[in-house]
Amino acid sequence: MRFIHTMLLSLIVFCAGAQTPERPRLVVGIIVDQMRPDYLVRFGDRFGKDGFRRILQQGHNCTDTRFNYAPTVTAAGHASVYTGTTPSVHGITGNDWYDQRHEGVVYCTSDTSVRSLGNGDPLAREGRMSPHRLLTTSIADQLKLSTQFKAKVIGISLKDRGAILPAGRSADAAYWFDARSGNWISSTWYMNTLPDWAHRFNAEKRPDKILSQPWNTLYPIASYTASDPDNTPYENPFLGETEPVFPHNLPAIHGTSYELARRIPQGNTLTRDFALAAIEGEHLGKDSVTDFLCLSFSATDYVGHQFGPNAIETEDTYLRLDKDIAGLLAELDARVGKGQYLVFITADHACAENPKFMRDHRFHAGFIDNTEVSDTVKRLVSRLYGDTTYFKSFTNDQISLNTAAIQRDGREVCAVERQLAEGMQTAFEGIYLAPDACMLERESMEGSAFMPLIRNGHYRGRSGHIWLVYSPGWTEKLYSGDGTRGTTHGSPYPYDTHVPLLWYGWNIRQGKSIQEVSITDIAPTLSFLLGITLPNGCTGKKIESLLR
Repeated sequence: MRFIHTMLLSLIVFCAGAQTPERPRLVVGIIVDQMRPDYLVRFGDRFGKDGFRRILQQGHNCTDTRFNYAPTVTAAGHASVYTGTTPSVHGITGNDWYDQRHEGVVYCTSDTSVRSLGNGDPLAREGRMSPHRLLTTSIADQLKLSTQFKAKVIGISLKDRGAILPAGRSADAAYWFDARSGNWISSTWYMNTLPDWAHRFNAEKRPDKILSQPWNTLYPIASYTASDPDNTPYENPFLGETEPVFPHNLPAIHGTSYELARRIPQGNTLTRDFALAAIEGEHLGKDSVTDFLCLSFSATDYVGHQFGPNAIETEDTYLRLDKDIAGLLAELDARVGKGQYLVFITADHACAENPKFMRDHRFHAGFIDNTEVSDTVKRLVSRLYGDTTYFKSFTNDQISLNTAAIQRDGREVCAVERQLAEGMQTAFEGIYLAPDACMLERESMEGSAFMPLIRNGHYRGRSGHIWLVYSPGWTEKLYSGDGTRGTTHGSPYPYDTHVPLLWYGWNIRQGKSIQEVSITDIAPTLSFLLGITLPNGCTGKKIESLLR
């Protein structure tokens, strides 16, 4: 009898100790730059059991997750995921935008009031970055506020904007990769000097090791049947290559810059390893106060832009990322503890099919040349008003006007916007809509199901006076080569707005949901899970299927 009593008491004590903690010790938010949800299916049978497959089998998959605004670009995407609202509220309207108050194009995180850390040059442009243009709090900021700033918050990405904007304005640190020095760097917004663990990591010179050997496929190249053949007219070769084919001879083409380290899948591994060094060096998840690691894998975006969604390079990048995710989860198990951490994985945007590829397969698609657009606006302004100073800039597919000059001549700004918008809509094949700012600011949604997305992306003073919304399948000319290779993103269409959303770990039940959710629903859902206040500009809603 005494034996049975002892066993029952031991079982009760064990079960009490095994209960889910009130809060996770660590939240890890992962954004995979340019990831489409179909990659989880296309490449799924080649994933190992410990990466994406582990999360899909044990976590929760929100299969219909959408961006509810445009333009779908990196800075806006990272900001929207973590603030729970759209650019119309948080103000990050693009990677760059024409700022009407300062009358010039600004970069989303540039900040001349801070100094660079970690690359030996405090005035280096690459390091003079901060979140000062972000106008609302992020979910990570709210965690800081709810814990009287005891929680540690750190952002990490190959891209400065991918590290800085998610972590918010109150983060302990954000780190990004500097292609000139090959170091992980930060700015004086966060600290006065890099911590010792970051200096030690930089001293290892891991980018040199990455670029000292060719990039070959992880598995035999004949097994990459989910992709096009290795050499197609829709891919860009690396600078220094004659064809975009494996193996890519990195030692022969990388030169003196470390830029190439960002453009290969090993850049994701470098990011993961620096994140693990941060977890160890900052003791994340080691006490009862929840910490937050904002992690963005950016090499996927560089590879996608260069090679497109159907290239073997893209497939190989995701197979390698699967291994990086598996390694990250294994380390979190060991350092923080199973069931003690919460992970979500999503994307800042997806991507379009290459328009040339689509045309070759008889789909309606094409390219629009930005230079031709600017020249057409100038001609139109000159013909209608005789004054080319009315035109200021064409940035983010948006036309910015000189309102002072328009008003000086006694003209109504809204009338000029509308007239120019109508002229541009008929000037090019491939322009679907040309809404003007006055229409958007009057909340007039008539004419298209996509108008609400445009309005959600519009912020007065940081957005243009006329938006050009290209037709489905049409994009601007692409970044390199002859402008027809690789891919891009930014539109309000499903190929750019439909992204994955996976949840795993603390308090997450296994399951799958087909309920449509918005990317802005992630932050409020985290608020309810953590029991903290919503970000102050939040417009999203909690995901009921996850919380039930």
